[in-house]
Amino acid sequence: MTRVIKHPDKSLPALGLRQPWAELILRGIKTIELRSSQTHIRGPIYIYASKTIAKTPHAKAAAEQAGINVDKLPTGVLIGTVEIINSFPASAKHSAASGIPATLLKGKYGWELANPRRMRTLLVPDYLPYGVWFYPFLRKYTDTRK
Repeated sequence: MTRVIKHPDKSLPALGLRQPWAELILRGIKTIELRSSQTHIRGPIYIYASKTIAKTPHAKAAAEQAGINVDKLPTGVLIGTVEIINSFPASAKHSAASGIPATLLKGKYGWELANPRRMRTLLVPDYLPYGVWFYPFLRKYTDTRK
């Protein structure tokens, strides 16, 4: 029997990530997301697999190391949830957990991730991304720079 999921939690924000990064987070391999600013958001968020695939050498290397065929990964959908539990200035020691070479971490912030959960049913958002954060089932603006 197929279980139909309407919108599991309309209040959750979503973070758009290119594949294979979204998949690596759901597998628990990538436990630090790198961004140019900190976030005060804590708790569960949706993972939105962007329509565009990451083409950087380190993204390709991370996918290859994990045995991921990027061409078969879902894009343009919500694929799971993860919790943000911390945010901090990134340093070389965060290279492995983020999948990014230490030489590229200067001026970046790490968002520590925990408890990834894959959705049984991929969800197409009602509203598409319009920034770093978006609400897939609500037309809602949030200023996350606070």
